[in-house]
Amino acid sequence: MEPTMVEATRTEAARRGGKYLTCYLAGEEYGIPIHAVHEILPMMELTPVPHAPEYVLGVFNLRGQVLSIVDLRAKFGLPPEAEAGPDTCLIVVEANATRIGVVVDQVCEVLDIAEDDIVDPPLFGPEFRTDFLLGIGKANGQVRLLLDMDRVLARRAA
Repeated sequence: MEPTMVEATRTEAARRGGKYLTCYLAGEEYGIPIHAVHEILPMMELTPVPHAPEYVLGVFNLRGQVLSIVDLRAKFGLPPEAEAGPDTCLIVVEANATRIGVVVDQVCEVLDIAEDDIVDPPLFGPEFRTDFLLGIGKANGQVRLLLDMDRVLARRAA
């Protein structure tokens, strides 16, 4: 028997509920599902890759594994920082069955966001994409954009 639309929506919401590592980008707080986070590292020197997209900062060697580094500010079209601040760090995530490092301005905390506190992003029209969001989480009186790292780091631009 096919699930009803309400049952399908509840299943999706249950998948979204859980723990999120929160971080800042350009003054806004985002959440990354904790199951996607491998580790958090201080910012380090990267090796640039010629002809890489502007959001790919380069690569680095993590204990023998070469990882690509993506600047989430550039990926989201946010203004660049003049230089990395003292809280700038790399979050190594698992996305699309690959480990990738993402640069964020600052890591905040791990929050447990219940399924009832996650809503779908509003629709702004066809020219505004929100398919890279799992939803918008409400916790401690604030909202956070919850990222679907597989979609954020998909080959096509997010």
